[in-house]
Amino acid sequence: MILPTTARVTIQTADFDLSTEVQALRAHDPRIGAVCSFVGTVRDRTAGTPGGINSMELEHYPGMTEKSIEAMIDAAHQRFDIFGARVIHRVGLLQPLDQIVLVAVTSAHRGESFQACEFLMDYLKTQAPFWKKEQTPDGSRWVDARVADDAALAKWGIEAHNG
Repeated sequence: MILPTTARVTIQTADFDLSTEVQALRAHDPRIGAVCSFVGTVRDRTAGTPGGINSMELEHYPGMTEKSIEAMIDAAHQRFDIFGARVIHRVGLLQPLDQIVLVAVTSAHRGESFQACEFLMDYLKTQAPFWKKEQTPDGSRWVDARVADDAALAKWGIEAHNG
């Protein structure tokens, strides 16, 4: 059972509840033997930012962002034997400790769920059209893609297009 497109990707300002989302993803599907989830949160610091991060603001292109993530979920279904996937990504102003992203995947066995979850997260970090601006004690700065994130995507045979 693949979830309808409208239930697979949500871009929102509001927080999300992990247990509610996983329960909805698992609902009434007795084939599911594994659920893998990843929750990303705002850290209070990043490399090269002395003094830490006060807040982070995320922007996106409505419509384009959802379509891009939907395409990657379709690719995950083609690569891995999974039943369902759910991605929630927050936008707007976020503070340290706030949840940013949820990726959850169901399958019959854990290996497929783990791989698909990692695949989707690697994609989100490099290719989904989001822009992050960190607010630090020294002012604000836009966050560039990291070489390590591009390398993570490359292991799946996908070239990063970060300009």
